This record gives sequence, C-alpha cells and structure tokens, in this order.
Amino acid sequence: MSLRVGIVGGGQLARMMIAPAVELGIDVRVLAEQPGMSAAIAATATGDYRDLETVRAFAREVDVITFDHEHVPQEVLRALVDDGVAVHPGPDALFYAQDKLRMRARLAELGMPQPEWAAVSDAAGLQAFLDDNGGSAVVKTPRGGYDGKGVRVVRAASDAADWLDALEPGGHLLVEELVEFTRELAQQVARRPSGAWRAYPVVETVQRDGVCAEVIAPAPRAGQRLSEVAEGIGVAIADGLGVTGMLAVELFETADERLLVNELAMRPHNSGHWSQDGAVTGQFEQHLRAVLDLPLGDTTPRAPWSVMINILGGPTTDSLAARIPAALAAHPGAKVHTYGKAPRPGRKVGHVTLAGDDLDAVVGDARVVAAHFDD
Repeated sequence: MSLRVGIVGGGQLARMMIAPAVELGIDVRVLAEQPGMSAAIAATATGDYRDLETVRAFAREVDVITFDHEHVPQEVLRALVDDGVAVHPGPDALFYAQDKLRMRARLAELGMPQPEWAAVSDAAGLQAFLDDNGGSAVVKTPRGGYDGKGVRVVRAASDAADWLDALEPGGHLLVEELVEFTRELAQQVARRPSGAWRAYPVVETVQRDGVCAEVIAPAPRAGQRLSEVAEGIGVAIADGLGVTGMLAVELFETADERLLVNELAMRPHNSGHWSQDGAVTGQFEQHLRAVLDLPLGDTTPRAPWSVMINILGGPTTDSLAARIPAALAAHPGAKVHTYGKAPRPGRKVGHVTLAGDDLDAVVGDARVVAAHFDD
C-alpha cells in the first residue's frame, strides 16, 4: 500500500514529522515557502501555499495533504477537495481555525465553555463591552495572530483605535473578557477520518511574553474530574468541528475550577512536544497515523512526569550546534530538538524534553539543559 503524505508548509512542525514518517515507511514530502526552511530535508517543492496551481501540482504527487500551519486559503483547500484530494484537516474544520470570530460562534453552538466575547467594529461597541466586563478586555484580530501577535489587552476603546481604524468595511475585531485564570492548560486529541479518537493527558503550559515557554505533562494537581472535563471538551470540539489529525485546545483554569476554551490549533502543537519522548506515541507520529486513517497509537506517558522547555531566541555569540555538546553533557536523559533556524530574540529555535519520577527535579534539570543555549 502506498503511503505518501504531503505537508504544506516547511516549518519546524513539518520537520518533526519526518522522523516518524521514516520509521513508519511513509513517503513524506514538503511544500516549503522558500529554500532553507526547517523541513528542507524533505522539501520536494518550493512555492506559495496561497497559489492554487502550486498546491495543486504538489498534491498530485501524494495521497494525503496535511499542514504545518492553518493559513492555506479556503478557496485553495476547497479546490483540492473538489479535485478528489484527501485533505486533513479539511476546509470545513480549518474554517474555524482560520477565523477566531467564527470559532467563537461555532463553539457557542456546541455549548463549549468560553470567556464572554463579542464582535466589535467601532469604538462605541468596544467601550460598551468594556463597561459590561469590568473595564478590561482582550482584543484580537480574527485572522493571522499567533504567539501573542494580534492580541492586545485594552482598558479603553482608544487602546485599539489603530486596529479599529484599519478595519475594512464590514470588518470586526474579536473582544473577550480578561479572564482571571489561575493557570493555562492544553488538551490534545487525535481524530481519524473514520471518527476514532485518542486523547493525551491534559498538560500545564507556562507562557512568557505571549509565547509558550514550558509544558508539564500531565498537568500537576489535575485530578480525575479536571482530566475528564478537559478530555470531554477536546473530544466534543474534535467531533463537532470534524477535525482530522491532531487538535490542541488551549484552556484557562479559573479560581473556581472552571475550564474555558482560549484557542484552537488543528495540527501538532507546542503543548504536545513533550510527547515526542514522553509518551508511547508522540504527537507527530500520531498526526501522520490520523491523517492516513491508520490505527491510532497509545498516548500513555512513559514516566510520571515529562517536561518540555522551549529554546527561545538562542545564542548570539555562536551557533546552536556549538552549544549542543555541553547541553547533552548536562543530563544524560535530556533530549534536545533543534529546528534549523537562525537565532533571533523571542524566536522558537528548539526545545528540550526530559522525563522522570520527581517533578521538581525534572523541571530543574530540563531548565539547566535549556540554559546552555542562552547567552
């Protein structure tokens, strides 16, 4: 049986699908945006993912199309489906990942717990929302934001005046209540086209400057009730939106033990990098299994605790490669993953994973290893 998977996008998520693809005998090919990207080793084509004919030509050489990101235009996705191409996740699911306002409306229809939210198109509407929600709110651009980009905390309508002025006729911004959360969590679910699914343990994520810095799996103090609620939310969203492949649901946990849906990602996700080395089946292998409609793998953790530390920025005095020997020497159980990216302030250029029996020791040791890549 032929197993040919085409990945649109040449970033680090595509890069990390390559190793499990080789292990499973999958012929993985990548449409990279430009030469020299993270997944260059498997790039069989280079071009604009927004151009239908470029993507269509790439799709002719594979059995399934999947993605390193969610930005391929709907018209391109739907044309591929009309051509008979297997696209996972499909346009009907990605429709909600590409527009946060549509996502919020659909999640409301599904009865999912969310922050208070509204679509606003002018200062009066934004000010009315602020007045009704304690004077503070989070404003988001509906499309294109990630890692803190396109997100702004506001306390007066004037704080978003530039975004409001830039709206096209009929355009809107998403405004949400500023949730007083105790911590952030993430729930991952893998779902096959046939509907079968498997969930990973809910994890705790630590953000710095709007970027994920650390992940602890499973989330500390996650009792049976919280774990079941988080899994139920993830599965309901995967089924309700028809997601195929990996789904990550970012969650707020509040002081009164509620879980609220923050964001969605329909692909492997930073919150799941721990699973590469910490679970029986890592998220990148699982994503490939899911989009090919193969039996899903066991998601059980290999150790009581797994930690992922992002390498943010990287060294400026030398290269990541020059730092690897000392990092590896710092702990024999640590795994270092680099993305083939040049260091740049705030940029995700790699991550470290470590697993063990004692949470404090695992976190501390993983931080020591990751610190070798800082200046």
